[in-house]
Amino acid sequence: MNPMTFTDQSQCGRVRRRTFLADCGMGMTGLALSSMLAREAAADSSGISDGNSHFPGKVKSVIWLFMLGGTSHMESFDPKPELNVHAGKTFDESPYGKAITGSPFYRKNVRDFAGVPRDLMPKIYPMQIGYRKRGECGLEVSDWWEHVGNCVDDLAVVRSMWTTDNDHAAQLQFHTGRHIFDGLRPSIGSWVHYGLGTLNENFPQFIAMGTPPRDCCGGVGAHGADYLGPEHAGVLLKIDPKNPLPFGTPGSDVYVDERRQQLELLRKLNQKAAVEYPEDAALRARVKSYELAFRMQMAVPEVMELDSETQATHQLYGTDQGPTKNFGQMCLTARRLVERGVRFVQLYDNGWDAHSKLKSNHSTRIKAVDKPIAGLLKDLKQRGLLGETLVVWGSEFGRTPGAERSDGRDHHPYGFNVWLAGGGIKHGVVHGKTDEIGFHAVEDRHYVTDLHATVLHQLGIDSHRMELPGHKRLEIDFGNPIHQIMS
Repeated sequence: MNPMTFTDQSQCGRVRRRTFLADCGMGMTGLALSSMLAREAAADSSGISDGNSHFPGKVKSVIWLFMLGGTSHMESFDPKPELNVHAGKTFDESPYGKAITGSPFYRKNVRDFAGVPRDLMPKIYPMQIGYRKRGECGLEVSDWWEHVGNCVDDLAVVRSMWTTDNDHAAQLQFHTGRHIFDGLRPSIGSWVHYGLGTLNENFPQFIAMGTPPRDCCGGVGAHGADYLGPEHAGVLLKIDPKNPLPFGTPGSDVYVDERRQQLELLRKLNQKAAVEYPEDAALRARVKSYELAFRMQMAVPEVMELDSETQATHQLYGTDQGPTKNFGQMCLTARRLVERGVRFVQLYDNGWDAHSKLKSNHSTRIKAVDKPIAGLLKDLKQRGLLGETLVVWGSEFGRTPGAERSDGRDHHPYGFNVWLAGGGIKHGVVHGKTDEIGFHAVEDRHYVTDLHATVLHQLGIDSHRMELPGHKRLEIDFGNPIHQIMS
């Protein structure tokens, strides 16, 4: 701001108060101010006020676990023994060739940058790991998922997801419901942020951790807000109590007392303005966000102080071990965030794109996330938080039943799986089905926005009522809640 800038005669040479406050709104203070303004706008346009919902929700918060690159459903939560029976054969040589290529779903809905779908990988590739029934429910899970497999009695596995993008922009489609060809749209986390806000004014309302996808959107779309406004986008945090996010602390050269005094000065200036303009109640309310900014500067670094947790907790999440340390820290932080009232926490794990050496790739990646995810489920449960938290695990698509480069699997949008656990979700159930070799979702098929609608429903939000004037949404954008997995 140029301090010598004048406005009009009515201002007597002074800078307008709103301009002053806007120009001072940098860093966390600006985040807090825009957040407060956004909540007011959301209340006006969606019929939801901060902390309220369309109807009573089953949960308060969501932890969204996303495996970037495409996790093989056959080596995870949808084992297919027929792959071993017919390994080495082409699809046409197996009993399933006509069912695959003759299906109305085959390539019909797939949209590709090259203008044609990816080449079919027709030579059947066997499962790269064994599987067995787990838990009292007897749900079949790959042996690689040793720890999550012990939690299957808390899971609802949906084995019939599908999407239309067979390249990695499907990461965007999984989160927004729209193909990249349709342009950017708000992500599921941003809709939750827009609709409900936070349960704790000391924290951002939508937080992302990990390395965002490196796609044509620069990763923004997966936790972005598009036309809802950047104030509804996910705030990317690092596991670093000294600097968890840009401007998340006052800075190393600013003492806490100094920052408190700065905010106190702003408060006094506003009090003087309030005396002069007593009718401007909105300004007084909004400048309270500066106090919020100070609280956030104190609270956000504190939640990253993982050393305050017990040794047993660190062992549960695997933060004391090399392979599981990074994702374990993110899962533990996610629990600490929802414990403090953050609505939506999105965790990324990268590196699942196994075009070759699938066995090496998936065994390594699963080892890194399996124990932390199971630790998160167990910790939430023992603390009484799982009943009010919805945990969602997924990936942008599955992998092909056919082999690529002799020892890998290609991208596969035709059928794959996700799972959910937490409040209002049935325990130890399987919904939907892929065919015998895991190619097509053939029973109770669900496009990705059905998952979105399920999450919103559990939070008490009717997705069909989440629409802004001037931004018409299609029916497929809203999706339909998967009532079959709801308790």
